Amino acid sequence: MTPYNFIPFPNLESNRLTYRAVEKTDINEVIALRGNAENMQYIPRPLVTNIDEALNHIKMIQDKIDSNEGINWAITEKGNNKMIGIIGHYKIKPEHFRCEIGYMLLPDYQNKGYVTEAIQTVLSYAFHNMKMNSVEALIDPRNTASERVLQKNGFIKEAHLIENEYYNGNFIDTVIYSLLKRNFIQ
Repeated sequence: MTPYNFIPFPNLESNRLTYRAVEKTDINEVIALRGNAENMQYIPRPLVTNIDEALNHIKMIQDKIDSNEGINWAITEKGNNKMIGIIGHYKIKPEHFRCEIGYMLLPDYQNKGYVTEAIQTVLSYAFHNMKMNSVEALIDPRNTASERVLQKNGFIKEAHLIENEYYNGNFIDTVIYSLLKRNFIQ
């Protein structure tokens, strides 16, 4: 039995943002977010380029929530229900009190401090509601923007794995950052 349950869905709020379930009505934003090659350049996953792929992505998110295997929130600005990004916890290992955090933001909303604010909010949820002891983030070492935002949120570099993934005809590296609950400053 896990110490958390994602049903009913936990809507969250921070200073400038709200966090709600990703819905079918977010289809255009999912395509804009995951179908943008520049936005996806550091994420070794196929692009989402059409309605069917976007609906499958939304269904995958909902299935993970329903099975208590992961949770994603649509990030919205307060007062506007339009999804501007996605943030969530993946690869949850309740037996080890550890999970992974992932996040993406539409290009028009980057460099406004939204990712830092969103990370703080979902870290608080992970440590206080899910009872996690550590949260990790896996990034491409070339993704210096993500590296900076993780460091800003107190994450430390745990490892640099050399050519540990093969994607799209290339071997790629992965850097692992983590944050322990005892080091989380809210």
